Amino acid sequence: MPTEVALLESRALRGEQMGRVDVLDKVKSLVMLPDGIHVRTEDVARYFEVSTGAVRRLTDRHQKELIENGLRVLRGAELQSFHRDMVSLWGGDGVESYPQAATQLRLYTRRTVLNIAMLLRDSDIARCVRTYLLDAEESLRTQYASLDQRVTRIESCLTGVGRALQELGPVLVRMSERLDGLDRKAEMTHQVVGAMSLRLTDVQQDVVRLDGRLDAFAGQLKDLRRRDGRRGQR
Repeated sequence: MPTEVALLESRALRGEQMGRVDVLDKVKSLVMLPDGIHVRTEDVARYFEVSTGAVRRLTDRHQKELIENGLRVLRGAELQSFHRDMVSLWGGDGVESYPQAATQLRLYTRRTVLNIAMLLRDSDIARCVRTYLLDAEESLRTQYASLDQRVTRIESCLTGVGRALQELGPVLVRMSERLDGLDRKAEMTHQVVGAMSLRLTDVQQDVVRLDGRLDAFAGQLKDLRRRDGRRGQR
């Protein structure tokens, strides 16, 4: 785990923490300009409870790193345009109290302020931000370690599952073969039932024809009886 001294001395370690701008408001509220993006040197000094001179000196020493993390220096027409935008966003309220830089203006983003928090030695607020960053990183490392242990347990379980599946494989093959056999027997039974159904249809037709013949034979017998009766009367 990196230490506070390492964070102060190592630009690479600071770069790893630059995405954690959320810690600024967790330590202390950072009041932004009306655009919601920038703060001035005096706003940064007020946040860290140090002098504006201390912020300016630190900015001069680490200007290249801070520029990479959002620091802007406005001059001339760009500065005048920014002042007009701020006055417009303020909507008339507090315009008189809004200080306008005469020649240049340094603007800091939240990312730049976090960068300063990892560079500023003589500020209790900056120390709190660094402590919060390091504690959060340690908590994250602990979570990763716990996750790694859980993944290891899952992998060991999967190993057991693999062996069980290997043992279950032959059983599943035999069950599949038995099911295939049952399917074949069911198909044969279906064919037999179909043939019996056709045969029964033929038998039904034969019975119908036999009934017709019996009815005809019965009619013939009645006719013979009537004839015999007439002869006897004569």
